[in-house]
Amino acid sequence: MARTVTALEAQKRNKERVNVYLDGEFVFGLNMLDAARLSRGQVLSDEEVAALRDRDEVAQAYDRAVSFLSFRPRSTAEIRRNLADKETPDEVIEIVIARLVEQGYADDVAFARFWVANRMEFKPLSTRALRYELREKGIATDTIDEALAEIDPTEAAYRAAKDKARRLSGSTKPDFRKKVGGLLARRGFNYDTARTVIDQLIEDLTEEDARFFLSKDEQDDLE
Repeated sequence: MARTVTALEAQKRNKERVNVYLDGEFVFGLNMLDAARLSRGQVLSDEEVAALRDRDEVAQAYDRAVSFLSFRPRSTAEIRRNLADKETPDEVIEIVIARLVEQGYADDVAFARFWVANRMEFKPLSTRALRYELREKGIATDTIDEALAEIDPTEAAYRAAKDKARRLSGSTKPDFRKKVGGLLARRGFNYDTARTVIDQLIEDLTEEDARFFLSKDEQDDLE
């Protein structure tokens, strides 16, 4: 059954969207660009009305995805979950994901590299911990392998521990080993890597300041 466009009104809460009235009745909303293709008095078939509704559903889902991406890069699995949580139909989600991939907004390889670089800069983790995080983000195994390929576990552990290590001036070496070892264990580094890094930190800090660690006599005095 054909229906006639009787009014096109900008929405009060969102000036980028237009309410479409058919035969004097509000039927659906459209974004400004799609609404510009309509005019009062235009006759629309049922198929055209359905197509406009479907097009707008995709447009709204796309806008939600772009908003979700505005805070930080996301994996395609994160975008898919976010849209699903908003009860977006599966077929709409796949159309939106395909569009985002085509436009370069969704790229799991770039996301994995971003995630690893960000962690190495602000919170270095072991490759095991990073692998777990990326799996949780829905990244494929081969993409994870590529993102982690150039990480040196010992260098990552050293970077993870150095700031805390420098704050432990006046510690005994056993206490230093315990506290730094605990940090590295929580970051996912294995015992051998932690031991190597702790030994290196003790050597480096002692070279910088021969009195960085308490001597045995000083420790006995404190007791």
